[in-house]
Amino acid sequence: MNRLASGITLLSAALLAASCSRKSDSVALKPTAFGAAIVESSGGKQFGQTGTSLPQPVVVQVNDPQGGAVTGALVEFAAAPGVTFDPASALTDSSGQVSTNVALGGMAGRYQITASTLDKARKKVELKIEEIALGYQQTLGRRLNEQYCDRCHNAESTAERVSNYDNLEVKPHPFTEGDTLNKLSDADLTAIITYGGPALNKSALMPAWGNTLKKADVQALIAYIRAVSDPPSRSAGPVYAKN
Repeated sequence: MNRLASGITLLSAALLAASCSRKSDSVALKPTAFGAAIVESSGGKQFGQTGTSLPQPVVVQVNDPQGGAVTGALVEFAAAPGVTFDPASALTDSSGQVSTNVALGGMAGRYQITASTLDKARKKVELKIEEIALGYQQTLGRRLNEQYCDRCHNAESTAERVSNYDNLEVKPHPFTEGDTLNKLSDADLTAIITYGGPALNKSALMPAWGNTLKKADVQALIAYIRAVSDPPSRSAGPVYAKN
């Protein structure tokens, strides 16, 4: 056999193997049961840098009409281009749940994830979950928040940080508290961060950070606050959803 014929044989074998692989990957999962509702168990409204995986998986649950967990229901995940799921579809386990790892797209903003299942009539039942992708400035603001702000503005302690929230007589607003913080302009937030609470007749327990943070740092903090506010602020960025 000459070299040309040998090369053609090897190429044909490679194409056949790839074809078999695609056929194997495209085998559809077949549900053994059907639910009436799909609900979020955990993983919604997480923050992550653009193009990276969220820190925790998204977990959803399929329930029957009585609210009981359904085992063997098919769940499929979809979102705007650029978002990936691992896995993108799966059958619910004995607790009626499916877990998927989500990697966000490359643009800053809010990404709407759709989890869907089928009911007994084979009609699609959907659940929409939002996740937040932080751009460069917002990611810098998040790091500054973790370094300077989170100890007082976050009531939950972690292994790395003990919260001081419960020790404060006047409770600071969490940065996700959009109902309050969305009413403050960027100029208001700049004044409070730079000169402390008394700058806007707020609690003196809010210290002045103007001697510690640069102007660009303050702007990054505000960008982060706007990105994570719930409900979203007007400057929270676009929402990306599946077509």
